[in-house]
Amino acid sequence: MDFGAAIDRLDDMARATLGLLPGLGFALLVLVLFWLVARAVRAGVGRAVRLRSESHGLGVVLGRIGAGLTMLLGGLVAAAVAFPSINAADLFGVLGIGGVAIGFAFRDILQNLLAGILLLLTRPFRLGDQIRAGEFEGTVEDIQIRATTIRTYDNRRAVIPNSDLFAGKVLVNTAYDRRRLSIRFGIGNGDDIAEAKRVILEAAQAADGVLPDPAPVVRVAELGDFAVQLELHVWIDPPQRREARDVVDRVLERGKVALQRAGIDLPYPTQQMLFHDQTEETDGDRTRQREGWPARPRGDNPPPLRRGTPQAERRREQAEEVAGGRPGR
Repeated sequence: MDFGAAIDRLDDMARATLGLLPGLGFALLVLVLFWLVARAVRAGVGRAVRLRSESHGLGVVLGRIGAGLTMLLGGLVAAAVAFPSINAADLFGVLGIGGVAIGFAFRDILQNLLAGILLLLTRPFRLGDQIRAGEFEGTVEDIQIRATTIRTYDNRRAVIPNSDLFAGKVLVNTAYDRRRLSIRFGIGNGDDIAEAKRVILEAAQAADGVLPDPAPVVRVAELGDFAVQLELHVWIDPPQRREARDVVDRVLERGKVALQRAGIDLPYPTQQMLFHDQTEETDGDRTRQREGWPARPRGDNPPPLRRGTPQAERRREQAEEVAGGRPGR
């Protein structure tokens, strides 16, 4: 075994490595300089964007992109300094092939990056806005390169890809200065609707946080199964969720007390069960009875059952058994 040749080869490798050390040191210095330049570019781009636009997030994202491109250029220059045998054409060729590979490998990241830039340019929402996107609702904290972070109302962080926000449906609760709230009250079917409206309006106008302009409005929403549903519309400013919940709480509290003092019923859900035993004079007469049976000509009506007859007593016993929870005979 020729140890001399191996030693000579190791000696050549050591000399080559020592020869590269000055270039590597200079390349490291180039990287440090480009890192400082990248920081300056990031700060400068962010400042310039903020001067021309109100969007702080756009300046942050464009500053990050500028800093990344600067560092990429610094890496190419450092590689050319450290390895003089590599020319610029080789570097750009490797960069082109690598760019295609990176594009396929990080397609979702690039898609989210483009979506994030478009979100910042179009500005459907801004940092600090309260939005609802899908199952998440909260305050926008940051719009990053890949995703947007939202702090939910129960103090959790939701990270949503930018492409989902850009292509999906987003509800911005704080897009405008004022916000309308809808609050429902159910009153009894026999109560005076006009009087109930007046009482609810007075209670709403006295509640703290309700704007006098636009003025509160009460309308009949529907005739429900057990109550007449009145819908109150009030406006608040600012439109944050905390103010909305506080105003709803105050309006409901004042409205309930005012309605009760005015003698207006606030009914609970009720259900009425009618047991048709055909023991009344009008039973069987579909033109006169009111239990919800369909009307038909008088000649087709069966005769009513008289009280005290065996048929009437049997019907009464069956109705009592059903009412008591026992199966009828």
